[in-house]
Amino acid sequence: MKILITDGLAKQGLELLNSAKGVEVTEKKGISKEELLSQIKDYDGIVVRSATKVTKEVIDAAGGNLKVIGRAGIGVDNIDLEAATRNGIVVMNTPESNAITTAEHTITLLFSLARNIPQAHMSMKLGKWDRNKYSGVELYGKTVGFVGLGNIGKLVAERVIGLKMKAIAYDPYLSEAAASKIGVTLVSFDELLSQADVITVHTPKTPETENLINKAAIEKMKKGVIIINCARGGIINEQDIADALKNKKVAGAAFDVYTSEPVDKDNPLLAVDENIVLTPHLGASTEEAQIKVGTAMAEQIIDFAVNGVVRNAINMPSLSMQQLKQMKPYLELAEILGSLQGQLCKSSVNEIEISYEGKASESNTDPLTIAVLKGFLAPIMDIVVTYVNAPVIAKERNIKVTESKSSESGAYTSLITVKLKTSDDEYSVSGTIFGKEELRIVKVNGVPIDVIPQGFLLVSENWDKPGFIGSMCTILGENGINIGLLHLGRKKIGGRAIVFTNVDAVVPNEVMDEIYKLEDTISLTQVSF
Repeated sequence: MKILITDGLAKQGLELLNSAKGVEVTEKKGISKEELLSQIKDYDGIVVRSATKVTKEVIDAAGGNLKVIGRAGIGVDNIDLEAATRNGIVVMNTPESNAITTAEHTITLLFSLARNIPQAHMSMKLGKWDRNKYSGVELYGKTVGFVGLGNIGKLVAERVIGLKMKAIAYDPYLSEAAASKIGVTLVSFDELLSQADVITVHTPKTPETENLINKAAIEKMKKGVIIINCARGGIINEQDIADALKNKKVAGAAFDVYTSEPVDKDNPLLAVDENIVLTPHLGASTEEAQIKVGTAMAEQIIDFAVNGVVRNAINMPSLSMQQLKQMKPYLELAEILGSLQGQLCKSSVNEIEISYEGKASESNTDPLTIAVLKGFLAPIMDIVVTYVNAPVIAKERNIKVTESKSSESGAYTSLITVKLKTSDDEYSVSGTIFGKEELRIVKVNGVPIDVIPQGFLLVSENWDKPGFIGSMCTILGENGINIGLLHLGRKKIGGRAIVFTNVDAVVPNEVMDEIYKLEDTISLTQVSF
């Protein structure tokens, strides 16, 4: 198997690959986009870090020869997962290799801010002795607020608790029992903002978390708060935080990730002089982490090339190609149903109950259940969720997973239903397959509907009264948002109804707020597939 490595790999990983029988390695560090497009057809696999963009254009240029894309690290923002999956290309990462390193970088930034280390160092280099100017704050006894408590957040929490700091967290998807195991107290978002001396972000970037920490949120914080982001750029509004640093509402901020990378010259954070620490996405950049990442990726590529074994795949489970071909539509449907639930549900989940009916019950459903978990967890975790780690994460979060099978499926030849059970309520979605591969969502919380799950969708619950649909569509139209399809469902006239609206792009928060204020709106959520 011919493998192209474009962004470098630790020496130990390269040695493993070069010594493996059945693997031929070519390293072209810093390859240009044009070179990649012209040469990718000559390779069976490519290993990248964050610099190389494996876009749809690159995948198409491979001409069907590409079989595996390896991401030496966690994030896969630089890989077109949809295009890879459609072309049957395995995308694998190394999900656990740099979590500790990223957690330690968060702690490093915390200490740097608390004691003004970079600024004091530069002052000394200039021949000054500014002891009074750079006095810091003691961290002992301070409250750290975690926005999201995924795997990396958990590691940071363990470390700040070891420093005798108090840990609170806003994570609507985490149960109190799971949080208490770590020693963290769950609070509302507003409570976190008002109570925390330090706020650190550990949540994925989604339409709901983009600009989550903005001017309005900052106004609710303590004066003198410290803010850290080692998660994803864009969760904290960079202009708003820059303004708050200048007026001293925020005492200090540290960023390792940005809305665009490399950072634009006009990024407002660069205009802040004193109370800020910026690093160029160094979260995973330690020698130990790079060795772990390099050797892990090398071992996975060798397993795939020599033994046909898939490990840490993001977009498919460990199945033979024949099994994968047969199960692919059901795997996609299961993951979509899980993803829809993960994006719609706003509270901690105690149990996920999955039922398989008709043809969906005839094969091994274990991979389908894992696909549901992967889809559900992906929108709420701070690491990439794979078929390997999804069951582990669910167990760590005290989520009970049950499944049932039935040869009967009512009006459908196959049906998969995913039911979430919280402490207060139950939420269910059902889906089927029309023909060979046409996926449909056919029921949401008992309301019949027919939805094509693709692209960007607004999911609104409303009272079934004349004028709601017209008012919503008018708001979207007036704000230049094009509607592709409308899917409507209701149980009875005048009762609760549900609308899935396909739109061509992400709907801005201010437009969402305008729709939510309509008299008959019950709930409104933006989801994407």
